[in-house]
Amino acid sequence: MPLYKTITVDPHVKVLIWKVEETEAALSEGIKLTPICDNRLRGMKSEIHRRGFLSIRHLLAEEGYEDQDLYYDEGGKPHLRDGRFISITHSHEFTGIIVSDKLEVGIDIEMQREKILKIASKFTPLEEYKTVANTDALIRKLTVVWGAKESLFKIYAHKGLSFLHHIDITDFNLSENETTGAILLKGKASNYSINFLEFEGYTCVYATKNED
Repeated sequence: MPLYKTITVDPHVKVLIWKVEETEAALSEGIKLTPICDNRLRGMKSEIHRRGFLSIRHLLAEEGYEDQDLYYDEGGKPHLRDGRFISITHSHEFTGIIVSDKLEVGIDIEMQREKILKIASKFTPLEEYKTVANTDALIRKLTVVWGAKESLFKIYAHKGLSFLHHIDITDFNLSENETTGAILLKGKASNYSINFLEFEGYTCVYATKNED
């Protein structure tokens, strides 16, 4: 089974990444889905989405969980029944989860694509990146910014949050593999620690909400 990478962020936070290489039939073996999730799986038209969905259950199993231990609230945010915090992501051939004992967490995996240059102005002020050396570096950096904002959005999980206007990511160097972020909405601020890594043309970003 291709558990691609395990990152122990600290004693309370762990990231697990899966490379989806198996067939759907192979991924189904040993996985027991709740009726709700079984219906969700059957309703997915894309095979890669079904395989990604099943691979997430294998990642859960790595942490000692079954499908029944996971549930989603009305806003679509995932939760674990034992009270630990979890966030889930999937992008093409990679899926990932982050699990935390104490603090809220978010994770996002994105494929590095030139397409991000066309939509960047919708989620970040482009003038902040005038000093980036070349197009490849700009794509990589913008992918981190998008993944960071997506991770914070998953933690915050409330309607009305704008990537462009309410989420700020502190500038960073790609070699640092970390930065910070903040959400400011309705006069309230929350702060986050952010880490990222790159592999096989993908970027994984994960965030932890700082203690108040």
